[in-house]
Amino acid sequence: MTITAWRIFKSQHEVSAFTGEGARLYGGRWNSHGTAIVYTAGTASLAVLELLVHIASPKVLDAYSLCEVTFADTLVETIGIRDLPSNWSADPAPWELKRLGDSWATQNTSAVLQVPSAIVESEVNFLLNPAHADFSSIRIGPARPHRFDPRLMR
Repeated sequence: MTITAWRIFKSQHEVSAFTGEGARLYGGRWNSHGTAIVYTAGTASLAVLELLVHIASPKVLDAYSLCEVTFADTLVETIGIRDLPSNWSADPAPWELKRLGDSWATQNTSAVLQVPSAIVESEVNFLLNPAHADFSSIRIGPARPHRFDPRLMR
């Protein structure tokens, strides 16, 4: 079965959007500084929500692109909510999540890791490991400018 995920990113970073460089430089919920992973969401709308929780000003909303990503379900390893500490969705994220993501990436156990979304717990995000040998089988669609409805930032 083929899974579709979505990545939203600053249009100016299109060339590096799937290298994991941003996450490597700054870290994230599922990785610490120094570990390269690519964050994607299970739906386009979740990708938008995952971005909006980090946006401080609506002035930057015209600078993003959205990209469809597809991959085989055989590439996916899953971490469920039951596998996580009770405070897994807290902000800031507990260190255990970074440890899990870093371990997954450095051990190269799979090209994709499915994790629950802290924004919408019934939905999932997919972490992509650009260092994994199967990363090349992940299909990355063309980037398209994304128009945000201005009502989202009222």
